[in-house]
Amino acid sequence: MKNFKVISLSHKNIDLKDLGRFVIEESDRVEQISSLKISSKIDEIFYLATCNRIEFYFATWKELNVNFLKQFFRNFNSSWNEEEISFAVHNADIFENKRAVEHFFRVASSLESLVIGEKEIFGQLRKAYNLFDENGLIGETLRFVMKAAVKTSKEVFSQTCIAQKPVSIVSLAFRQLKSLGLKNDSKFLIIGAGETNNLMAKYLQKHCFDNFSVFNRTLEKAESLAEKLNGKAHRLSELKNYTENFDVILTCTGSSEPIISKEIYSNLVKNSSSKKVIIDLAVPGDVESSVLEEFDVHYIDIKDLKNIAKSNMLERKEELETCEKIVAKNLKEFDKVYENRKIEIAMREVPQKIKEIKSTAVNTVFAKEIEELDENTKELFDKVLTYMEKKCISVPMVMAKTILKNAQ
Repeated sequence: MKNFKVISLSHKNIDLKDLGRFVIEESDRVEQISSLKISSKIDEIFYLATCNRIEFYFATWKELNVNFLKQFFRNFNSSWNEEEISFAVHNADIFENKRAVEHFFRVASSLESLVIGEKEIFGQLRKAYNLFDENGLIGETLRFVMKAAVKTSKEVFSQTCIAQKPVSIVSLAFRQLKSLGLKNDSKFLIIGAGETNNLMAKYLQKHCFDNFSVFNRTLEKAESLAEKLNGKAHRLSELKNYTENFDVILTCTGSSEPIISKEIYSNLVKNSSSKKVIIDLAVPGDVESSVLEEFDVHYIDIKDLKNIAKSNMLERKEELETCEKIVAKNLKEFDKVYENRKIEIAMREVPQKIKEIKSTAVNTVFAKEIEELDENTKELFDKVLTYMEKKCISVPMVMAKTILKNAQ
């Protein structure tokens, strides 16, 4: 597929801190990509943005040389200077033709992800595609490739175990927590309102936990997370005086010293006899070692979770060979289907052309002679022409497919 192209910027070729240069706000994506399509004279296009990947998928017969790329990124962001444009050109990975199709299959199947086997990328890809399809930016080429990528991705996830064991710390922590059989009315103390605890809170809320108190040094951040959870917000300094009961502590702060000392924990549990759960996702840990020595708790820490994640990742990598075979098989099938599709595209005007030739012959070239025929002869003549028309339409297509099949 010579007109399918990909421009990729990801964790593989650029620092994630620099990836933000290429992010378009969701509300502006359709307008900005529509403008990029017109200014770059591209036939079709859609744009994918994740936390570690920015990709442009598009259809054009133009070669992706340096001049094209410079103009492309100039059109992408008209405020960029030459240094910024040069940075984009020299750091982007370029895929064309068959390599572009293979790359697309691999992205859809999570084989190019920072965490191999994470299914989220497939949903993100489909969402991006649908957005630009609904707004008229996608045509026959991208539809054709997307259909094949969806098939490949489904086979990878259904025929291998690459996504079965979680490798993200948050998903592993939640799985460990669920294994303890907590009731949905369990009381959570969330210490820290950063990204990790926000992600963990989404898991908890999704699974119907709804009793939260959030502590953070900055009250505004605590309030922001507490609002999402319909919980209560507190300053971190209030933790030592907290007197309400709890079942689980979820902590992840950037503190260099433990947040939960023996004294603070002792005050939190008071005379409670129930065994508490502590999920400590901070590096270094937020829980003082004396707490674990003197109190009976279910302690889940990031060290153990990382060991599990590492083991799971090794198992996922063992599945890579099978995944690669699935991609290769689908790529080969895609080539055959696409060659057939090219013939169909090339020959789809044949029926109309033959009908036009028949009409010209009957109504212009031989109109006078036909008019002199009797009705029975006219009827027979029309049947002969109709038969010939159908054969002239079908025979070239069948012959072309036969030639293609024999050539493979």
